[in-house]
Amino acid sequence: MTTLESFNPATGALVGEVPVTPSDEIPVIVARSRAAQRAWQELGVDRRGDLLCRASEAMVSRAEKLGKLLTEEMGKPLAEAIGEIKSCGEGIAEHMREVTEATAPEVIEDGRTRSTIYHDPYGVCAAITPWNFPFAMPHWMVLPALATGNTVVLKPSEETPLIAQAYVDLLNEVLPPDVLLAVHGADDQGKVLVQSDVDLIAFTGSRETGKHIMAAASTDLKRIILELGGKDPLVVLEDADLATAAKFAANSSFRNAGQVCVSTERIYVPRSVSEKFVDLLVQETAKMKLGSGLEDGTRVGPMINARQRDHVLAQIDEAVSKGAKVVAGGEGHRDNFVVPTVLTDVTHDMSIGRDETFGPVACVTVVDDEDEAVRLANDTPFGLGAVVFGGERAAEAARRLTAGMIGINKSCGGAEGTPWVGARQSGYSFHSSKDGHRNFTQTRVVSMNA
Repeated sequence: MTTLESFNPATGALVGEVPVTPSDEIPVIVARSRAAQRAWQELGVDRRGDLLCRASEAMVSRAEKLGKLLTEEMGKPLAEAIGEIKSCGEGIAEHMREVTEATAPEVIEDGRTRSTIYHDPYGVCAAITPWNFPFAMPHWMVLPALATGNTVVLKPSEETPLIAQAYVDLLNEVLPPDVLLAVHGADDQGKVLVQSDVDLIAFTGSRETGKHIMAAASTDLKRIILELGGKDPLVVLEDADLATAAKFAANSSFRNAGQVCVSTERIYVPRSVSEKFVDLLVQETAKMKLGSGLEDGTRVGPMINARQRDHVLAQIDEAVSKGAKVVAGGEGHRDNFVVPTVLTDVTHDMSIGRDETFGPVACVTVVDDEDEAVRLANDTPFGLGAVVFGGERAAEAARRLTAGMIGINKSCGGAEGTPWVGARQSGYSFHSSKDGHRNFTQTRVVSMNA
């Protein structure tokens, strides 16, 4: 039997392994999922919610054990790993409230016709998830898919199969057989799953892979929900609280070693305040302790693998060769660790100024005014998140940015109950929120004479 080995990116040590799913078994697994779907649908949203909420206590009570596994397998600081798992468990009840509201029948009458709008399960969902939030991303897809009455076949990243399998095992303690199944492997397994007899594909990952999924799904017009890459800008206005903006920039650029879809990857600062902002950013960068996620005080862990490390370092080197200046970090990189780095004089003819980095690099570009900052921020095919720091003009600048989620003096994440949505090539459809949960359903309108 072929196995998929998982290694600690901080030490190179083997963490564990799972069996690779033979590609020819995937259609059989999907058929099992489809056979289980009708009974799961007929339980109704309340009974499904009761079962799923049972998993909440287990997630929270096992968060430290599961968090350690997550850190060993993926590298993020232990406190963040534990928090990732706890937040998933603690949020299940609220997710179920949203799903119940989203799937409740709606009646519309116009005096002649009485119509009822239903939001029914779509069928079998293939969920394909990344490695950077290897517990939360499966949860974000699996939970709404199951809650709305679909069954799910999950293919997690080949980089983090152990924590994903632990997630599946935990849910399967409360779920009926075959409602949630897992497939392990790399590209071959993913391609076969996309081409199999599933009804819906939910994917988070790179823009290029998303394009391939869209093309494959078009053959029989499967529904797709794609959250793709980002190149998120931070626009700093002249009247911004520069200390707060610099602290945000460091945390957002270096959190999870920059391996976050909404990491700040481009920073636009007015010339009049640029020197002070950069000084503050360098000071904040110095606070970012680099190390294994299991070491006390670690703020920045390793890259997930050598390939990702090499990509980040190549972007830094190319930027420097074209005139960018290293004002913090830039050296001392070892194994899979990239020292948090601040670059200034970054331009859009550099790869690091236009292509996704997914690493601990803060890139600063000095601009003459707000108009130039907005123009450069929008000069990208991406549009996931964006942030503006400033005073009275911040809201106006935010409305000029072409991103799906925009934060003013805070991260781009919205209030509880808002969607996680990208614009342009950062997303196709969206998830979270009442409207996002409905993307996992088929809308049906049943009408009769009034």
